[in-house]
Amino acid sequence: MSAIENNVSLKRFNTFALEACAAHFTCCASPDDVAQAVALARGKGWRLLVLGGGSNLLLTGDFPGLVLRMEMRGIELLAADADAFLVRAAAGENWHDLVMHALDRGWNGLENLALIPGTVGAAPIQNIGAYGVELDSVFVSLRALDVASGEVAELDRAACAFAYRDSIFKHGAAGRYVILDVTFRLPRGRAPQVGYADVRDWLARHDIAHPCARDVADAVIAIRRAKLPDPATIGNAGSFFKNPIVTGERFSALAAAHPGLMGYAQADGHVKLAAGWLIDRAGWKGKGIGGAAVYERQALVLVNTGQASAGDVIGLAQAIRDDIRARYGVELEPEPVWV
Repeated sequence: MSAIENNVSLKRFNTFALEACAAHFTCCASPDDVAQAVALARGKGWRLLVLGGGSNLLLTGDFPGLVLRMEMRGIELLAADADAFLVRAAAGENWHDLVMHALDRGWNGLENLALIPGTVGAAPIQNIGAYGVELDSVFVSLRALDVASGEVAELDRAACAFAYRDSIFKHGAAGRYVILDVTFRLPRGRAPQVGYADVRDWLARHDIAHPCARDVADAVIAIRRAKLPDPATIGNAGSFFKNPIVTGERFSALAAAHPGLMGYAQADGHVKLAAGWLIDRAGWKGKGIGGAAVYERQALVLVNTGQASAGDVIGLAQAIRDDIRARYGVELEPEPVWV
């Protein structure tokens, strides 16, 4: 564990680039570092905030406890057989770097999740997903430090209770664990997932009739770069709202009232609405409150135009939620974790 620093600005540690201060701050490069930091926080009675890439986070103010910055690295092939590769990655690994590392070695299955910001350790918390693939489809297990006991636990897929952009780490086990590493099962021979129209259109424009995993990754990267702002240029936390899910009957009624409504049928008969479509049609694209605004090229993204406060972002998000509820009778739920 690195030395404990006091009164540290967190602006460079969150992709929204919001100003907030941590009462205490340290970096952890190994499981032992994590154990020491957690024990210190427990002994001092400090609250604990674990930071990976800070890309799915809304800091609503200063943090009065210990911020633990995860810097553990390492990607390991645990096993390989005729069906799949078993790969373990440390929590501090950059997610996109893991995707590229896997593709370079022929470990396919993560390509639809390319260019998602953040770290490996944060991925299960959100059950990250994009372009028809969610993390839980390749997840095997994770190891995590139990904050209360100091013991390392292993949680399998069932224990994580994954759902759409959700897991036990956001509810019943919120704050209980610090994830140390994640193990994936990456299948051999699986056909590339090209169910999303954007991906198919990109491949068609590039005359790729029989795409490989690398082709899909290239498509996803190009699409994301065209639609989403680079946090290094303009502060943001990616998609700010989850796509709401409604019953099939509710979707039919909404589609009749709002021609062109975008929806994706789910296996259980429900329909996932495109939150960005709702926000765009409501006229929010490019509008803002204070220093926060809806990104002009993607209505699902809220951005820090330079000097936004947490209050600006919260106010804008609430105004959008109120408007969408009034217009469509649909509730929007934020994706980022609010601290």
